[in-house]
Amino acid sequence: MSSFRSLLLLFIIVPILEIYLLITVGSFIGVLPTVLLVILTAILGTYLLRIQGLATMQKMQNTLQQGQLPAEALFEGILLLLGGALLLTPGFFTDTVGFMCLIPSVRQYLVHWLHQRLQVVGTSAPPEHPKRPSTIEGEYRREDK
Repeated sequence: MSSFRSLLLLFIIVPILEIYLLITVGSFIGVLPTVLLVILTAILGTYLLRIQGLATMQKMQNTLQQGQLPAEALFEGILLLLGGALLLTPGFFTDTVGFMCLIPSVRQYLVHWLHQRLQVVGTSAPPEHPKRPSTIEGEYRREDK
């Protein structure tokens, strides 16, 4: 399945799932408690995101001071950004996925998984013949005999 079709399917299924969950939860606990719960998860998620984000920034700075690339911390930052965006999106499914990105053990597992996936993808050999010729800069001088 192409990535366009996957994204299209995602953009169709997730809102339908969110509407279903909001209606189901709203029928059990009422409309006002449901709205307050969605707002509470956004506020709690923002607070947790701030704490986790500052810890990840500190981890990245420590790694840079040691002279290493902070690849792990960058992946964590990307997952925190994704989690924060999902927590600000109203709904219970996106809140659940967003909170999963904020749990350190789950985030570490996802970082390890992403690192393995990108490492396998990045180990392919470069093409033998580049599509564009490379230019070599230089100077020359003609010597007449």
